[in-house]
Amino acid sequence: MGRLRRTVLPAVAVLVATTLLGACANGGGLRVEGPESPPPDTPTPSVAVGTGTTSPSPGKTPVQPVDLYKVRARLLADRRLSDYDRKVLSNCTVISRCLSRGKTVDVMHSGTPQQIVLIHTLEKFVFGIFLIAVEPSGPRPIWNLDVEQPTVNASPQGELVVESKIFTINDPVCCPSGRRVEVYRWNGRQMTKVSSTDQ
Repeated sequence: MGRLRRTVLPAVAVLVATTLLGACANGGGLRVEGPESPPPDTPTPSVAVGTGTTSPSPGKTPVQPVDLYKVRARLLADRRLSDYDRKVLSNCTVISRCLSRGKTVDVMHSGTPQQIVLIHTLEKFVFGIFLIAVEPSGPRPIWNLDVEQPTVNASPQGELVVESKIFTINDPVCCPSGRRVEVYRWNGRQMTKVSSTDQ
């Protein structure tokens, strides 16, 4: 009888422990994850675009985040790209070090928002912007502007408003004190400058 008790009791204990562990796992105690997803791109510099992206109006197609690797490839294939921009993008294989997403806008009035993409130094000093149409065939550059530390927004009229810093006569090299506000409008074929004001 003692031998039977020594054999049965451990078997019962193993059965009880297995049941309890199985119940814990079914209750969400065990989490299984797939492969680690790649890290998101570095957030857009706040000095350049403010916060967040503009949500499309009801009934409009929501824009998917543009693939910055594809943007880089399309920009490098564009013969109109400036020499400096080309040099920066050619040497930039870690995209977050040279390109960031800005706001989405619909200045083309197409119902599908366009993506503002910023080009910047490793220290996040923005020196240019690109307007990118997100199309089924991939990102398509529409327009660009070389400008330092811009803030880019869409006006209520659907125009693109770019505010940037400019140097005045007595400014030290580090610190421009003036600002320029430029307004651009889509004319059906291209972006055209509507106004420019220095302050």
